[in-house]
Order: sequence, then structure tokens, then C-alpha cells
Amino acid sequence: MKLEGNAWKFGDDVDTDAIIPARYLNTSDPQELAQHCMEDADPEFIEKVAPGDFIVGGKNFGCGSSREHAPIAIKHAKVSAVIAGSFARIFYRNAFNTGLPILESPEAAASIRTGDKLEIDLENGTITNHSQSLTYRAQPIPPFMQSLLKAGGLISYIQNEMKEDGNHV
Repeated sequence: MKLEGNAWKFGDDVDTDAIIPARYLNTSDPQELAQHCMEDADPEFIEKVAPGDFIVGGKNFGCGSSREHAPIAIKHAKVSAVIAGSFARIFYRNAFNTGLPILESPEAAASIRTGDKLEIDLENGTITNHSQSLTYRAQPIPPFMQSLLKAGGLISYIQNEMKEDGNHV
């Protein structure tokens, strides 16, 4: 699957409170969460981001609490993927569980600038920066995680598996 969009660059140690501030955790509505995505890091982010765009972070993206609200807010803000130098372990798992593609590439994270035009090939793990005429390799996404992404997340994956086995959901 190929994804295309513009980059929105953030720094190192972007925590889950920066992704979705705790004051909005009184709802689990994905669309409401999306309206506040990255609000404390860039108050105008949700007005500027376009469907298909990418968030680019440095090292330790998604650190902080274990809430699933963070990748849900990003996904429903119509961000197609997150690229970072590294991810906090719990965010990494929550992203795949919610169907949000993430790519780990320290080189890409360091080089990409806000506004760069990017193309990502999830299956091959390549990130092409058309603005800078550069291509980066990301850590390969394990096959099972690719299956979760294709299904739209863990719950959809399990529902599909149950249907194929003839079980009711």
C-alpha cells in the first residue's frame, strides 16, 4: 500500500499528552479526539493538516501514558502514518492495534522537514521524500502487524478471522 501526503514535523519525546491532552479524555469519540490532535504542540495543527498527511517525530514518539486515545486521535485526524526515529513501546503496540501505520526510521525523522512531499510504501518499508529527492528505509513492519493494518486494527482483524472460521461476532 502506498501513501502520499505532506509532512508535519515535531521533535523528540512527543508524549501522549502532546498528542491528545488529558483534558479531552472525558470522551472516547474518535472524531472529538481528532479535533484536539497535537493541540498543545501546535494549536492550529488540526486546521492545517490534510487527509493523508504524515506526522514526523524524533526519538521516543508516543512516550507517556498507555492510553489508546493518542493513536486514535491521530488516525481520525486523517493522518495516514507516523514516521519517527523511535517509538515508545506501548504507543507502538497501540498504533497497530488501532490500525495506525507507523514507521521507524531515524534517518528519515532527522531529514524530513514540515511541508516536504512524502510517499510511503508500507509493504517495502520505503519513504520517498520528493521535496528533497531522497529515499529512506524504515524498519520492516512484521507480517502480523501488516495484517492488523490491512484489517483496520486488532478488533477488525479478530472479527474478520471469526467470520472466516464461521464463528459469529
